[in-house]
Amino acid sequence: MTNFIHLHTHSDYSLLDGACSISQLINQAYKLDMPALALTDHGNLFGAIDFYQKAKKRKLKPLIGCEVYVAPTSRFKKKKIGGQPTAYHLTLLAKNKKGYENLMELITGGYLEGFYYHPRVDKEFLSQKGEGLIALSGCAKGEIPFLLSQNKVDKAKEICQFYNNLYGEDFYLEVQDVGLEFQKKINSSLANLSQELSIPLVATNDVHYLNKEDAQAQDVLLCIQTGKTLDDTNRLKFSSSELYFRSSEEMEKIFSHLPQSISNTELISEKCNLELELGKTHLPVYRVPDGHNLDKYLRKLCQERLPHCYPTASTSAEQRLETELSIISGAGYTGYFLIVWDFISYAKKKKILIGPGRGSVTGSIVAYLLGITNINPLAYGLLFERFLNPERTAMPDIDIDIQDERRNEVISYVREKYGKENVAQIITFGTMAARAAVRDVGRVLGIPYSRVDRIAKLIPFNTELKIAIEESSELKEILKEDGKIKTLFEIAQSIEGFTRHASTHAAGVVIAPDKLTYYTPLYRTNKNEITTQYEMHSIEAIGLLKMDFLGLKTLNVIGDALEIIKKNKGKEVDLDRISLEDKKAYELLSQAETLGVFQVESRGMQDLIKKIHPERFEDLIAVLALYRPGPLRMMDDFIDRKQGRSKIEYLHPKLEPILKETYGVILYQEQVMIIANVLADFSLGEADILRRAMGKKIPQLMDEQKDKFIEGAKKKGISPSLATRIFELMAHFAGYGFNKSHSTGYALISYQTAYLKANYPLEFMAALLTSEIENTDKLALYINECRKMDIKILPPDINHSLANFMVEKNKLRFALGAIKNVGKAAISSILRVREKEDHFSSIFDFYRRVNPKTVNKRMIESLIKSGAFDCLEGSRAQNLAVIDQAAEKAAQIQQDRERGQLSFLETLEKRESGPSTERFPTIEEVSKETKLAWEKELLGIYISGHPLEKYRKRISRYAAHSIKDLSGMRDEEKIRIVGIISSLTSRNDRKGKRMGFFTLEDLDSQIEVLVFSSLYEKKTSYIEEGKLVLIKGKLDTASDPPKVIAEEIVLFSKIKDIAHNLHIDIKHEELKEKNLLRLKELLSSHKGKHALYLHLNLSQDEKIIIRSKTMKMGFSDSLISEVENLIGTHSVWLGEE
Repeated sequence: MTNFIHLHTHSDYSLLDGACSISQLINQAYKLDMPALALTDHGNLFGAIDFYQKAKKRKLKPLIGCEVYVAPTSRFKKKKIGGQPTAYHLTLLAKNKKGYENLMELITGGYLEGFYYHPRVDKEFLSQKGEGLIALSGCAKGEIPFLLSQNKVDKAKEICQFYNNLYGEDFYLEVQDVGLEFQKKINSSLANLSQELSIPLVATNDVHYLNKEDAQAQDVLLCIQTGKTLDDTNRLKFSSSELYFRSSEEMEKIFSHLPQSISNTELISEKCNLELELGKTHLPVYRVPDGHNLDKYLRKLCQERLPHCYPTASTSAEQRLETELSIISGAGYTGYFLIVWDFISYAKKKKILIGPGRGSVTGSIVAYLLGITNINPLAYGLLFERFLNPERTAMPDIDIDIQDERRNEVISYVREKYGKENVAQIITFGTMAARAAVRDVGRVLGIPYSRVDRIAKLIPFNTELKIAIEESSELKEILKEDGKIKTLFEIAQSIEGFTRHASTHAAGVVIAPDKLTYYTPLYRTNKNEITTQYEMHSIEAIGLLKMDFLGLKTLNVIGDALEIIKKNKGKEVDLDRISLEDKKAYELLSQAETLGVFQVESRGMQDLIKKIHPERFEDLIAVLALYRPGPLRMMDDFIDRKQGRSKIEYLHPKLEPILKETYGVILYQEQVMIIANVLADFSLGEADILRRAMGKKIPQLMDEQKDKFIEGAKKKGISPSLATRIFELMAHFAGYGFNKSHSTGYALISYQTAYLKANYPLEFMAALLTSEIENTDKLALYINECRKMDIKILPPDINHSLANFMVEKNKLRFALGAIKNVGKAAISSILRVREKEDHFSSIFDFYRRVNPKTVNKRMIESLIKSGAFDCLEGSRAQNLAVIDQAAEKAAQIQQDRERGQLSFLETLEKRESGPSTERFPTIEEVSKETKLAWEKELLGIYISGHPLEKYRKRISRYAAHSIKDLSGMRDEEKIRIVGIISSLTSRNDRKGKRMGFFTLEDLDSQIEVLVFSSLYEKKTSYIEEGKLVLIKGKLDTASDPPKVIAEEIVLFSKIKDIAHNLHIDIKHEELKEKNLLRLKELLSSHKGKHALYLHLNLSQDEKIIIRSKTMKMGFSDSLISEVENLIGTHSVWLGEE
């Protein structure tokens, strides 16, 4: 029996066209007992390696191919020609390695040279790269079928002859029958051409989906791709539902009149014998100086640095170096280390900041000596074998953190060093996540956005649709009641997880020993970046050197802070030489004043760091290792033992030196390895295998390792019962154990940022603000932090501000770049003029001198409204009124200048230092409230004042807390705060009712407030941007950052109507006899009509509220002042019961 083989199939890598995954295609072929399968996605080889590996795994012969686009004339001609399409389709299959290489060249050329709507090749290019390829004439969009459909038989014959001459017996006329009448006519003509020209036929089915019923899903994908709905009549649409994965029997029946077209599929499969050499490493060649080989040169570099890194002779360092060099050489990775050393050396020469170490490479002394890392592995007990050992076969990763804004400089250097054709960034693919699939399908089906959006929000992030439905009774109910939504979910589930788009990986860079197109085809993104077509796992499979060049924004902050320190203080701070015992840095960390400090900014991390109270660098390493998913008990044990609340015990004396720094807790993966090495005589390579086995918790592997551990421990004099207990302890923690090498590298960045913030607060905060210059929310957060640190923020000033935040006379000057609508080109022009000449005197002077092409009216309005022109003549209102006049005058001057009529007059004007002669209209200045509203809109903050300033005294009467007070309060503690509403959003809850979220801002800080639907419905008219309100509710510290759950909302203007009771809150530490006696005295002298409530904090967790039965109180500023002087601020307020 003849085996039909599918030679023309599309996966989801035919982006938003193919409606089946590679795995689904392979499973279907296996299920239908087909011996081979081809993958021929549109214009790309994105899935080729994944397809090859998966097919081989299922004992299926993989045929790698592509449905290429062929330009009607030259691939370099980017315009439509007459009635011709922009490209014809042609199916190509690789017979062998040469064919595969030619296919990669063709696909690459399509993207880099021929792209016009599609990645196109042309006949000239096909002729150059024809060896080793089989060509099929293509679907109905192929050139020969197209010509036949136009009755241009002679021209079709001519094209047949071209391909026949090019591919010879490897050219086939492709026949397809998906039930369309015009296709049957084309097939008849193709059969005639086959007979006349002796060109064989081959049958395909242009597979786009697995089963017939999947046709609608594929149609939906096309609509997503083209932005259409199913109801659109004028759209790209397949007129058949037969493009599914037909069985051999179905294909044989359809083409029973052309039996050779079926048997030729098997013949073509037999011709294709491509074997890819996967798993073999292809490292680029590092050119060493004459007289050296790779190993000698690496040894020389390390030994030269040994005395510098270890000034006192260190036998352990020398022995460690010898061990590592031997393992690196044996694994064949010497060149790898030299390549990394080379580009890091370049970066450091160019003063591009590199992180001190990322991942397990931080445990290598060779990396330390080369300057790849900046952590002494011997000082912190870091293990090289966690990175590389003789038992580990996989190539290790050396991931590098690079100053984000200068990352491209390092990539450019690598391109120049190893050849532009040998270096590229790596592609990555975005997939159809559950929510996105629902939204996309909903739009295509024409369901109103508001309805789809509400349903999509019922799906938790990172949850599959199937699980979301199982876990949501509301979703189940909707699907049961609404047939259209049920259809939406059925289609969404069928396309969920499919590849949606291609982009550039955030970090991955590949370096090849030769032209990359010998190994991977290339792709050009819509941002004009050239990447590989293979994603990172495929790149690893083909053995190319993949490196992660990770842009780290914190390194920008550090770099900028060091520059500002140098400029402001004339001092160069070398972070490599700072003490790791700086008292100020540890005080800052222990008090959790860590906003802006690397890795320890979040509320959860702040809580942890307060509890741990780090006093040494090792504590900071532990903080970073502890804060992650894992057993809560481990964190609590560590804290209790460190603070002396729990006894530290060791199961065996030899465990003490290994676990002492973590107070007896197994926190690091390296500790597991050392325990196995010391107590059971494992080599460190064997210990790494044990660590991985414990991490994966594979029972069979664990049993083998346990037996080995007990036997090894026995030889060291440890009883089997104790060895078992130790092993079980290791196994318990190993699943959560953290890579100490990585934690150490990142702890150093955390320490450095804490050091800079503690010792150079102005300079650090200037750099931190600049790093978030385009993020208004973050700017507001960090400016609030500056105010807490008593750092004054000066307003933007057209004569003093720079593009970035800067230090000016022990204050920070607001950046021009942080004003909305003010672009980089305009700022550059302003700064050039200011540097070259002098300060601006008026808006007219500004317009005369700044390049008019770089400024526009909207930008000038923003500068005026934000206060940047307050230093010039005229008020904000006056400057806004004369913008057009100033622009017209400037334009006239420019014209006169260009005609050469202004030189003498202009010279006089430049020398004139008095005020401008232009007149401003006599108009009233805008109100203070308007100015503040403009500042908030354009700067994200109030800078010349605060709209609540005039209410300060009244707020203190009615608010029990300021927002900044909330940071020290307990979860679910009752709160009462006053502030202005901003950043208001709302959405439907799970029952379809509206709930609200907004930011509440008082004089000192801000916090998010959540309003559930029951309250939102009642108070909708109060919940508006800019409204001043009192919020009663409870604190939710479990959220990160914490938020307030509102239980009551009152307009501030109406508080006096409801607040009739005097409340006094006495903190636990103030509950002293002398304070209570003095308080009684004060209260006795301020009698009135208000009921008195005393809030007594008996302990951190216990509070009681007592209403006085005998005293009625008055309320005055003098009472507030005297009580707050006695027991603290925000301890007195007027409220309800």
